[in-house]
Amino acid sequence: MDRLHVMAVFVAVAEEGGFAGGARRLKLSAPSVTRAVADLERHLGVKLLNRTTRFVRVTEAGQRYLEDCRRVIAAADEADQAAAGFSTEPRGRVALTASVLFGRLFVTPCITEYMTRCPDVEVYALFVDRIVNLLEEGIDVAVRIGELPDSSYKAIRVGSVRRVICASPAYLSAHGMPQSPEELSRHDVIIPTGLSPYSDIRILNKGVPQVVKPRPRLVVTDNSSAIAAAVAGLGISNLLSYQIAPELVEGKLKIILSEYELKPLPVHIVHSEGRYAIAKVRALVDFMVEELRADPALN
Repeated sequence: MDRLHVMAVFVAVAEEGGFAGGARRLKLSAPSVTRAVADLERHLGVKLLNRTTRFVRVTEAGQRYLEDCRRVIAAADEADQAAAGFSTEPRGRVALTASVLFGRLFVTPCITEYMTRCPDVEVYALFVDRIVNLLEEGIDVAVRIGELPDSSYKAIRVGSVRRVICASPAYLSAHGMPQSPEELSRHDVIIPTGLSPYSDIRILNKGVPQVVKPRPRLVVTDNSSAIAAAVAGLGISNLLSYQIAPELVEGKLKIILSEYELKPLPVHIVHSEGRYAIAKVRALVDFMVEELRADPALN
């Protein structure tokens, strides 16, 4: 039994959620994929997949083995690439993740230029407003906003963002400029639950953390809708500075009460170095570091 081959088959079936999908991904016949997984389960003496007529699900033991298989396959790929000279020529598939709005505003332009410079690479970009497990979801590079927990990944700081209170010039002209956070209770407030599930606005008042709890006039579940509502003059909102960078440049929104802002949040690019410096990852990370550090919205 070719251990590396059957591991790759198992990973494909698990990630595609079925034997047919795994077979298509690997360009193999469905029966050969089914036999490979069955051989692997017999070899290990453990059930890796639960099968029904409608779906395939990884068992608890299979999930642990899946993570180990990914590491083994990644290490083998790195060794092959280094031996073949791929460590100097970016090629192959690279996966990265970022939050939805950050991905659209800052990462997508980097991807476009990166792919133009490196015609032999393929990019998978996962833009979601949740913390992605890089190992479990096969991600090479991530952009993280906020303080990082200790981990085995390498983190490169590229800038910072601020939690800001903002409103449109039209709203401020009509309703007046708040002089203190307490005055927000007398204003129309827009709360995006994408930033926080609560309607609180957290500030620093003379260096002391404080929570302001205005009654929101509008609550939306995504940041883009909150930005659109604020631009339309519906009220004051609390957002991250990068999220409204275009609106600030265009004068559609204005930051207020800046003296009460919390400390800036760091922005990092996170990736796993591995045993070898894979060119496709190194090239993407190096380019993103250069571009994001030069962006005035993050520095």
